[in-house]
Order: sequence, then structure tokens, then C-alpha cells
Amino acid sequence: MFCPNCKSLLRPDGEELVCNRCDYRRPIDPTVGSMSRNELEDDLREVPVFSDLDTMPIDESQFCPKCNNQGAYWHLRQTRSADEATTRFYRCTKCKHSWREYS
Repeated sequence: MFCPNCKSLLRPDGEELVCNRCDYRRPIDPTVGSMSRNELEDDLREVPVFSDLDTMPIDESQFCPKCNNQGAYWHLRQTRSADEATTRFYRCTKCKHSWREYS
């Protein structure tokens, strides 16, 4: 779980999840661990990947295949089994075109 204010990782502290950066607190939801694998996978598919571009790292060595702009936001995602390499997703800083690179 991540802090809705500063996007830091929330850590368990007794019956609460606590952000060490901004001191955000919320109670631990006991139903979170009871999701089925299919429900969890469906939930993960709906996560907006490039929702907050202001906090995303930029790779200045990447060129957009659509507009040839230099610079792209990026993030890594485990799209296959755990023993295979991650997939790197890019989004152009200019035209917002998205593409992926398999390792």
C-alpha cells in the first residue's frame, strides 16, 4: 500500500498503516488479504500506470517512435512469471505515446 499524499510505502504499525515521510495513518483493512487470485489480478490490471507523471523518472536516452522526441517517462512491471525479466514501459514526454521494451 502507498500513501495517497506523498506516494511513499506505508508500513504496518500495530493496527494502522503509517507513512514515515508525511505521517499519514489509516487503519489496516482485514479484508485486503482475503482477495482471490483472480480478483487481485483484475484489480492490478486496472491500476493507472502513468497516472502521476510529475513523480515519474525520465529516461533522456529514449526516443519516441511516433514523434522522435528525446525523453520518456518510464516504469518497470513484472508482466510474466517471476523468473523472467521485467518489462519496461515508456511514455513520451511530448506526445504521450506509450510503448514497451522487453528485457
